[in-house]
Amino acid sequence: MASYHLSVKTVQRSAGRSATAAVAYRAAERIACEREGRVHDYRAKQGVEASFIVAPEDAPTWVHDRQALWNAAEARETRSNSVTAREWELALPHELDAGGRRLLVESFARELVSRYGVAADVAIHAPHREGDQRNWHAHVLTTTRALTREGLADKTRALDAKQTGGAEIAHMRERWAEMQNRALERARVAERVDHRSLAVQRDEARSLGHEAQADNLDRAPEVKLGSVVSAIERREQRAAEREEREYVPLTERGAQVHEARATRSLFAELARVRDALREKVRQRAEAARETYQHVREEGANRVRAGLAALRAAAERQGRGHGLAQDAGPGREAAHYAQEGPQHGLGAGLPAHDREQPGPERSLGAEAIYERLEALRERARPGVEQERGEPALERGIDKAREELARLRAQDGSRAAQSHETIRERLRGVLDRAKPVAAEREELGQEHAQERQAHREHEAEREEHCLKPRDHGISYGL
Repeated sequence: MASYHLSVKTVQRSAGRSATAAVAYRAAERIACEREGRVHDYRAKQGVEASFIVAPEDAPTWVHDRQALWNAAEARETRSNSVTAREWELALPHELDAGGRRLLVESFARELVSRYGVAADVAIHAPHREGDQRNWHAHVLTTTRALTREGLADKTRALDAKQTGGAEIAHMRERWAEMQNRALERARVAERVDHRSLAVQRDEARSLGHEAQADNLDRAPEVKLGSVVSAIERREQRAAEREEREYVPLTERGAQVHEARATRSLFAELARVRDALREKVRQRAEAARETYQHVREEGANRVRAGLAALRAAAERQGRGHGLAQDAGPGREAAHYAQEGPQHGLGAGLPAHDREQPGPERSLGAEAIYERLEALRERARPGVEQERGEPALERGIDKAREELARLRAQDGSRAAQSHETIRERLRGVLDRAKPVAAEREELGQEHAQERQAHREHEAEREEHCLKPRDHGISYGL
């Protein structure tokens, strides 16, 4: 499947790197660096499918000369820690052909040139012969200064400033995802890529009701193996295939990735099984719904239509119990139409006991009618043997007796329930009476204490106001 990858790096002198050496390696060319006095020759390198330069329309013609362009970029910077180039590393969809890959990368390079006014040097690399053959990728090196008619001008600070750098990278990541998806759509490939994090994608899938997709996204991102670990694990995989044994990762990171992929594969398989079961249930429900509607339109009551719907659902599940495999709503309707009311669920019941237009029956009535159906089945042999009305009348009488018994049973249960409720209420009231009496007694005691306290206060005030020998004294 298509995978998304975009990373942005810098070529900085303080790290011992130069733009001339970086572009010579990626384009597999020979470039003489005028600043260092060295020659970088990587013409023996294999795997470079295409390389080209994209520049602004008003840029001078010498910009399309790779050696001249990057020597000018090195000469324009004077500090020892200058950033002389910026590298955009892109993963390409392996589903595209050579023409589709070149068109896709060129479109992204032109987007960079148009947005920042820089020159872009593109190199498309094929997978390593011993690596993953889907690892088509591209390196896009851009200048850190804008190009005008006069040559390299001011620095492009939009990608360097803290206020704008993150937003610019996020925008270009989104644009790269959009370009890849358009390219995949033109190539008639169903796969799509997404630049967002797994958590954001998972939340969106759940909000849209895509539970299977959300479960597949509910995982931690894989750790990056790196070139050395990848080579070790690839060798071990090939050795396991040759020796016909199970592959066991040799490194810790390889084991983490292997376990994560196995878990993801298991979840994907479970999701497929769940989707298949949901589809079967949906088909059974649809068959039951169509059969019910069809039988009702033919004039059958709700109970017989419900039985027909259950039979249709059982047929769709493969448990037809002797029914024809090709039976459908029309066949069920014809089957019940041939049975007629004397052979259906309401056989042996008077007209007022069968379903009539009006409010739906309760669940208790449904249970009664199910028992009547069982009684009708038991009475049918007698009807077939005697071929007359007495056996049918006996079946009706038995049904009426069963119905009366059930009604009486339901009435007795209701009475018992009411009596139980009354007993519980009496118990609650009996337990509440002592508590109420105790509360009333405590209330009376509190009232007496308050009255005594008021009388004591009144006596104290009267005593304080009595006259003394030397005059009147007021108590405080």
